[in-house]
Amino acid sequence: MGTLYVISPNDDLSDRLKLMTENFIKNFHSIKYIKNFTHSLDLKNKKLLFLLELDVNGFDLPMLTFLKELNLNDKNAFENSIGTLLINSNSELGTKRAAQDVIFISNNLGCKFLGHPIIEATKSLKNFLNWQKNLNIPLEEICLKLSYDLGKRLSGYEETIPLTQHKKKITILYSSTHKFSNTLDLWHMISKRLNNFIIKEIHIENGKILDCKGCSYKLCLHYGKQNKCFYGGFMVDNVIPAIEEADGIVWLCPNYNDAIAANLTAVINRITVLYNKMSFHNKSMFGIIVSGNSGSDSVAKQLIGALNINKVFMLPAHAIITETANNPKAIFKIENIDSKAENFAKHLINGV
Repeated sequence: MGTLYVISPNDDLSDRLKLMTENFIKNFHSIKYIKNFTHSLDLKNKKLLFLLELDVNGFDLPMLTFLKELNLNDKNAFENSIGTLLINSNSELGTKRAAQDVIFISNNLGCKFLGHPIIEATKSLKNFLNWQKNLNIPLEEICLKLSYDLGKRLSGYEETIPLTQHKKKITILYSSTHKFSNTLDLWHMISKRLNNFIIKEIHIENGKILDCKGCSYKLCLHYGKQNKCFYGGFMVDNVIPAIEEADGIVWLCPNYNDAIAANLTAVINRITVLYNKMSFHNKSMFGIIVSGNSGSDSVAKQLIGALNINKVFMLPAHAIITETANNPKAIFKIENIDSKAENFAKHLINGV
């Protein structure tokens, strides 16, 4: 069961978050609480639980201050650690955004995250209503049960060593054109360093994939069991099989109005049919994001929210690279871009 490191710099924790924590930590023999930053603090090679108590504006300022101090002290403060989060809010808002912020910051410090690494408690606990349909117990009990279950998943997590050596498969999803895309240029700088992988690139062209129709859960599950979807077509014939076979998926995301491109958003929505059929816990997600001006972090957090938090993909350490390049081929003029591409390739190799 091992030792759990509970990162809890906020002294004003609610009774609810304390109860969630009590249920989570039942899965561990030893608990160490981290309340303050010190220069001697060692949070590498650890199993971590971040506790977030959101204020009236939806922030946990002590947590953000703690992460800032860690970042200033060591850019790899969480190297080889794996994280989870428990979050409580005194409103219906803020939990998902707060989780995305902490995951994004911590991932850049070397922390990887389980697929669906959070349990979020809004004021009313209405976010657990769908769970209540199946479990038929009070919302408060569902919150505590899920907190316990997340702790059990973290406690049981171990790095797996494959029994047989085989080339791992990576699926690349992109919607840009080759001629003008700095994002694709950056990917090609990275991919030439990936020699021992089977790489499949899929171009999501305009009009090839319609967005999710919004079928009922039962209908979506029915289609999923048959490896189908309501619309069929390119998504069913090409994209879903490639994701199903892949060990890792790389999303190439030029920044379109501080958002993921519509074509790729449609893919994320449509893979729900596959998500209802199989678990993505053992599949890793990566992002390559290039902005013309600013906002790469906004796109990165959308990827984290959609794929790591919602669709349950594993988020390896340093899983997202972000750069700023406006004019065509400007990516090649960025200082140390070759070194950055090489480092990201190493993170990808280690994370798949």
